[in-house]
Amino acid sequence: MSESSIASSYLDLSGNPAPLPDAAAEAVVRANDRGHVFHSWSAQGAIDPLPVAGGKGAEFWDYAGKTYLDFGSQLVNLNLGHQHPDLIASLHRQADRLATIQPGMANDVRSELARLLVEVAGEPFAKVFFTNGGVDANEYAVRMARHTTGRHKVLSTYRSYHGGMGTPIGLTGDPRRWANEGAANGVIHFFGPYPYRSPFHSATAEEETARALEHLEAVIVLEGANTIAAIILETIVGTNGILVPPPGYLAGVRELCDKYGIVYIADEVMAGFGRTGDWFAVQGFGVQPDLITFAKGVNSGYVPLGGVIISEKIASFFNDKVFYGGLTYSGHPLGCALGVTTFEVFRRDGILEHVRDLSERVIAPRLNQWLTTHPSVGEVRGKGLFWAVELVKDQQTREPLVPFNPTPAQNAPMVAFAAACKAGGVWPFTHYNRTHIAPPLVITEAELTRGLDVIDEALNLTDNAIGA
Repeated sequence: MSESSIASSYLDLSGNPAPLPDAAAEAVVRANDRGHVFHSWSAQGAIDPLPVAGGKGAEFWDYAGKTYLDFGSQLVNLNLGHQHPDLIASLHRQADRLATIQPGMANDVRSELARLLVEVAGEPFAKVFFTNGGVDANEYAVRMARHTTGRHKVLSTYRSYHGGMGTPIGLTGDPRRWANEGAANGVIHFFGPYPYRSPFHSATAEEETARALEHLEAVIVLEGANTIAAIILETIVGTNGILVPPPGYLAGVRELCDKYGIVYIADEVMAGFGRTGDWFAVQGFGVQPDLITFAKGVNSGYVPLGGVIISEKIASFFNDKVFYGGLTYSGHPLGCALGVTTFEVFRRDGILEHVRDLSERVIAPRLNQWLTTHPSVGEVRGKGLFWAVELVKDQQTREPLVPFNPTPAQNAPMVAFAAACKAGGVWPFTHYNRTHIAPPLVITEAELTRGLDVIDEALNLTDNAIGA
């Protein structure tokens, strides 16, 4: 298996160069983390977080100096990679100009980023409400829909993720919702399209679209169309499967929303900002939602930032009505400055074109080859630098390699697969019976190929786990 490269130095806590490996520094980081940091989505005694010393581009490294290709872009947010020099320079420059200002005042970088966002979103969008991240972007989008329609219910799909608290955790359609059911009300879940595991027993993508839309309209009618404020959809479902909607589905959702007066919210928190080769994934399907939520890739998470891009119709509703919502750090200048620079880098360096090229010429052919070379690979799907490899026990029956929401014992094959990837210098993004391919958009072809080589070899373990 390919071995990762070795980093020779890092910057210590004081910003001074220090040589690697540095076992003493690692021990301090590990002790402080285990002693005092409370981690998300975890049983605290069952985790052992990797101490990270630094990163650059598509790689990061630990205190032993071992480097890892970041094939999950951290949490699919690091679109421009680690320590991008233009983003770092922008952060310094804005800190020197104006480190912070409250959202009730006008600010140049905030208003410029809003202009840029509306410009690339196109018609019918007019304004932007800034938040601190994706969860509050979805929270406020729902609030806008409820205020403008005078209705309360919101529909979202199973196998979705919209955020970790408030209404968004209620909207979420995966097991993380179960312990937090009381966090939201008025939420109704429905089945979205998933051709490989069709809940509608469809044989073709066309059947899946037709039956999924028929199901959605039945839910709308049975729940009472005049009680439904919004339908929120991840344009391409992220963590829960990289589920690319079949042709015509999103257009059909748009038609149903128009028919019943429902607001269509496109959750682009993970899929936006070039991840699929378009500014926003929904643009690749020729559909115009009423609200677009964003975060993550808007500035690669260097400073927390998110928001809602608002259609003219919804924005104008609040011209003479108060919008009851706000955040102390809404449109933080440091975050917005990085967002403006992100647009500059994307355009100067042809990031969207780079993503489409790597997807079509490198990823798609390689992953499709695995369908014949690895018996444990059941399906590959994706767009841009946003792909999933679904692992199965049997390609004919499609039984998942590990079940939905597996126990630690059931998840052993995926743990072994991930360990093999890390040993080869790739930090994978795995979830249940899938591994996702979502590296930084600045990854080079050579780095991407090296990472795919490591995953290819690690898949031999999943083949062995099914006795192939």
